[in-house]
Amino acid sequence: MVVAAALPLVAEYGAAVTTSQIARAAGIGEATIFRAFKDKDEVLDACVAEAVGTDHVLRELATISLDEPLDVRLTEAAEALRAHMERMGTVVGALHASGHLRPGRGGPDGREGHDGREGRDGRDGRDGQEGRDGRGGRGEGRDGQHGAGPPPDARAQSFLALRDGVVELIEPDRDACRLSPEKVATAFLGLLFTRLHTPAPGAEAPLSPEELIAVLLHGSLKHPGSDR
Repeated sequence: MVVAAALPLVAEYGAAVTTSQIARAAGIGEATIFRAFKDKDEVLDACVAEAVGTDHVLRELATISLDEPLDVRLTEAAEALRAHMERMGTVVGALHASGHLRPGRGGPDGREGHDGREGRDGRDGRDGQEGRDGRGGRGEGRDGQHGAGPPPDARAQSFLALRDGVVELIEPDRDACRLSPEKVATAFLGLLFTRLHTPAPGAEAPLSPEELIAVLLHGSLKHPGSDR
């Protein structure tokens, strides 16, 4: 409740947000915050953990119906991931600008800090819940076994968690794909993350989600006899 109330305030005010503002937004007394958090820095760290964590967006991906056509599934996934990346950028950017995420501070909850240092307690950022078909959690392979070794850092862990979430959306169409769902999901995330980068002045507008999915699934060449 505290973190959910604090996130929009942190996005607006950065580290200048006060615990009294957070308490008012949460509808609680200010003293209640300090029963759960040692100080304001700990609240801000929890906000960063929530913003950069993948749990929320993975839950959104898991709600996308597998009965929808593949292009619809992936368009919905692109919108969910875009919202996740924008929220993360807004919160982290506001805290960077106001000096909270300064060099030497690790990221909270075991996620890598934005200066490349390890987080506070080395915990895994995933939720460990089972996938939609009863197989092992997102931290495990598709056969329920762990991979050959842990990813080299938390960013790799987050990417693999997102990739596995997208793989589940592609899996029903495995036989229709020239590449494995894992490779298609990796290409999808690569195109999406490139699209989200701020374009240079005068550059072409980024691909819309529909255009991105069309290029991913059908390529950029026109089909014979078609103008699309």
